[in-house]
Amino acid sequence: MDRPRGRRYHTGAMDPTAAALRIDKWLWAARFFKTRSLATGACAGGKVDVNEEAAKPARLVRSGDLVKVTLPQGRRRIVKVVSLDDRRGPATTARALYEDLTPPEPPRLRQGTPPYREPGTGRPTKRERRDLDRLMEERETP
Repeated sequence: MDRPRGRRYHTGAMDPTAAALRIDKWLWAARFFKTRSLATGACAGGKVDVNEEAAKPARLVRSGDLVKVTLPQGRRRIVKVVSLDDRRGPATTARALYEDLTPPEPPRLRQGTPPYREPGTGRPTKRERRDLDRLMEERETP
């Protein structure tokens, strides 16, 4: 038999013209998850949608598909698949795999500092608490 010596299986990079790739492998290569098992768990847990349908880990993704991912911190990312790659590379390469369509988060409201009380004055009286409540309501409703 004319088998090449050494490696028996092809372990090189994926053919860039390939039509589809598993969603868990793509999410890992695009650096949405640190490990492929985390990506698989997210898919199995219903945290990944491809074209508005829940995606199991073996779901094939193609260029042009819309992927919605809920990350562990609760952040929701919406991306469009631009290209496929099954190898995890540097972040700059990973960013080239998708187009980010996530809307910007609304700015968080900052809380003002609480009213100053002199140290050692004790607990506020009922009248002082009502005054503080009125002051805080005025600050919240501009």
